[in-house]
Amino acid sequence: MAIKVSIYEDNVSLLESLSYLIRGTIGFVLVHASANANDILNNCKQHNPDVILMDIDMPGISGIEATMLVKNHYPQINVMILTVFEDKDKIFKALCAGATGYLLKRSSSIQIIKAIEELHKGGSPMSSGIARKVLDHFSKHTDKQNKYALTTREFDILKRLLVGDSYKMIANHCFISIGTVYSHINNIYKKLQVNSKSEAVIKALNEKLV
Repeated sequence: MAIKVSIYEDNVSLLESLSYLIRGTIGFVLVHASANANDILNNCKQHNPDVILMDIDMPGISGIEATMLVKNHYPQINVMILTVFEDKDKIFKALCAGATGYLLKRSSSIQIIKAIEELHKGGSPMSSGIARKVLDHFSKHTDKQNKYALTTREFDILKRLLVGDSYKMIANHCFISIGTVYSHINNIYKKLQVNSKSEAVIKALNEKLV
């Protein structure tokens, strides 16, 4: 089944380019494109996208505000930020709002398509520079009290989830089997008292756990 995509981007030229890219890619269907997100809830209700490409700086409500609205009303919809902003404040506000991907606009068409596919499959794609900033940020909080009794290995896996690594990538990074990765992630969910990766990511961001 084709991946249904909505786009919110106030740069008309880029909006047209992204629309053309989605329409021209097999396995994708463009269900909505708009220069602002003021009516995003009605659009989501009408078109039910699988993935939303979201700019941050738009007229009316911002992409971060729009992301929060979508995740509060339609938690099953994945939102990927596509922006020029690389500062930590924007990155973490977007992730805390519920975005599960963060790409820079200089990403290639192939990178954008692959990121949408990864996001739809449950991944959290990020531009490499963004992922590095996320890891650098969390490495500075490793001395905080571990009130959830996460092990060192669980902390490491949680950080990898935050930067969008797949289970296979985590297994390769930690030199463990995918089955062991699943086991660790289940333990993380239980300790954090969450039921999904997105909930774990948001809790880790909000409470600065790592």
